[in-house]
Amino acid sequence: MQNKPDIILSAADVATIERYIEKMPHANEQVLALENELARAKVVKHQDLPSDVIAMGSRVTFRIAELNKEFSKTLCYPEQLANHEDGISIFAPVGSALIGLRVGQSIDWPLNGSVRHVEIIAVSPAPVAA
Repeated sequence: MQNKPDIILSAADVATIERYIEKMPHANEQVLALENELARAKVVKHQDLPSDVIAMGSRVTFRIAELNKEFSKTLCYPEQLANHEDGISIFAPVGSALIGLRVGQSIDWPLNGSVRHVEIIAVSPAPVAA
């Protein structure tokens, strides 16, 4: 992956995602890529996360350049998918690409056997963490 923009994550999101990863029986390429994102992120308190940064629970509008198509999804954990008509799991390839990015940023990410250019168009902030 060539395009690796700066990303910001909340400490709470990092801790929860890491707990999910620890419970997985084996780490596939997607999980390893997500772990790399967690490792390179600037980590802040949830309340210090800028409102235009994608966190768990954020509703995101993004474009996949190669498909010339826009999508609007809510980034969530696997068991929350049923709660969101537009949900996308953090463990889905595009879900992993979205976390920590902000409006105007883009990232090159492996998707369906090739690299896709994912561009962030809009973010509705995640709800305040409990």
